[in-house]
Amino acid sequence: MSQRTQAILCTMGQAMVFEEGSEVLEELLGLNLSAKQIQRVSEYYGEKFNGLVEANCGAVIPQLGSSAEDSVYVMVDGSMLCMRGENHWREMKLGRIFKGSQVVDIQENRRQIVSSIYVSHLGGVDQFFLKLERHLTRYKKKIIIGDGAPWIWKWAEDNYPGAIQILDFFHAKEKLVIFAKHQFLDEQKRICWIEQQCENLLDNQVQKIIVNLQSIKPQTTQAHEAKEKAINYYIGHEDQMKYKSYSVYKDQDYMIGSGPIEQLIVVCYNRE
Repeated sequence: MSQRTQAILCTMGQAMVFEEGSEVLEELLGLNLSAKQIQRVSEYYGEKFNGLVEANCGAVIPQLGSSAEDSVYVMVDGSMLCMRGENHWREMKLGRIFKGSQVVDIQENRRQIVSSIYVSHLGGVDQFFLKLERHLTRYKKKIIIGDGAPWIWKWAEDNYPGAIQILDFFHAKEKLVIFAKHQFLDEQKRICWIEQQCENLLDNQVQKIIVNLQSIKPQTTQAHEAKEKAINYYIGHEDQMKYKSYSVYKDQDYMIGSGPIEQLIVVCYNRE
């Protein structure tokens, strides 16, 4: 098999299911190659590529810019993927790193990140963080934004206790929305209650929300479960939900949402 053919098989193998790749090759190029052949070639070069990835961990680290004094955002997330040819799921970790100065306004209420460093790993958190942390050593001011996953905040506390930690605002709001959906049948009342609690969130009044939730008698079993989950969530992440305090740094454009990493997780999941 020529090198060109092997390259084509690798391209098909990473782009689609092996069986589909076999059909496309025959339809477009007239190549009668089985799904098993595509799999063998792809896995052969995949094993070789793993060594190059590991070697790259000690290679020259790409930089976001010249100044180590700028604030740098660190966003991480994970997504469970069902593996090809395997009857189990594995978690893919993904990180995105970018400087505050690289977040620019392109329209009213719309911003864009012009440059980022991406780190991914299929497997455990230890190897993922080894890849991620080599990009962070030179920056003094780190802003870590994520959802409520314990592995994210344990890593942040253990390694960067002086960093600014921000729980994604929309994950915090989501707990309110789920509870209100099961608690309030009247749509207008539900919307007003959610808006009021969001104002409390943005005013550093997490305790007020907790007291409010504790005082409400759940109308359904689902509402009771959502209430308990929301209370525990806010108690566990109160120190990372000081959104009003973050607005003090408005001149530095502190973000309170993890959208830039959430979008990438969705793209990677759909591609797999």
